[in-house]
Amino acid sequence: MAAALKVGDKAPNFTLPNTDLKPVSLKDFIGQKVVLAFFVSAFTSVCTKEMCAFRDSMARLINMNAQVIGISVNDPFSNKAFAEKNKLHFPVLSDYKHEVIKAYGIEMLDFAGLKGYTTAKRAIFVIDQNGVIRYVWIAENPEVEPNYRKIEAVLEKIK
Repeated sequence: MAAALKVGDKAPNFTLPNTDLKPVSLKDFIGQKVVLAFFVSAFTSVCTKEMCAFRDSMARLINMNAQVIGISVNDPFSNKAFAEKNKLHFPVLSDYKHEVIKAYGIEMLDFAGLKGYTTAKRAIFVIDQNGVIRYVWIAENPEVEPNYRKIEAVLEKIK
């Protein structure tokens, strides 16, 4: 498993399908601050809470020129149902091949005790307008949510 990326690293570009099966690349957001929010699985209680917290803070994030992008290893069809049910108005991307979670070093092996079942660790990467990682938070415990105020504070400091 690759080591997790750290502050100062260039964020690896990727292209993943969104909930409408359209390709979305990280490079599409150059010039904006990006909050990459990797979540464990659609429809789980903590992931729902987390994605809804980002949904509810969108006005503040937009005022900071920040774009949230949710990423899970769920298929695009499950992500679409999840996004529609929770009224998520930001891109929710499907890393169904697990390539991006490996590139970012956040692969969680044998999730929930299921041998061979791999998912993303709950993780946040704040990326500046030039594609440089400015903040990293990775939870070893999938039940833990990120510190949303800290994420906003980091975004505010990026000029």
